[in-house]
Amino acid sequence: MAEAFVSGDALHLACGICPSRRFPVGEFDVFERPTKDCPFDPADGHRYTADGVPVCVHPEKVGLPAGRYKSENAPLAVEVHLPAEQAQVIPYLRELLYGAAPVLLEDLIEQASAEIRRMFPDLDPLTTLRRALS
Repeated sequence: MAEAFVSGDALHLACGICPSRRFPVGEFDVFERPTKDCPFDPADGHRYTADGVPVCVHPEKVGLPAGRYKSENAPLAVEVHLPAEQAQVIPYLRELLYGAAPVLLEDLIEQASAEIRRMFPDLDPLTTLRRALS
């Protein structure tokens, strides 16, 4: 069995009953919030779709965008949309990268580097990313 997305790390923001603590990425869905489409099961304290797929209802806590990863095999992807103002790039990247799931970081850093070069040619992507992550 594959390792759970969130390990026993007590510092992680994921809820104690989150499916991310039991399953790897792709083996559960992430909804924006609790809905009737993923009711709470009082028998075990978890949320499931009608098809029995485990559901996380706090995308901001697990660092994954909402998506039907298990039930619809949705691709795991996040797009970088840099702000128009150069002064906002580092705060934007800091929030984006610190809030993202580790599985997304490599792709986000690659996207950010390309977008920095495209939108702000006078900024060095490596220096900018270091500042955002420090």
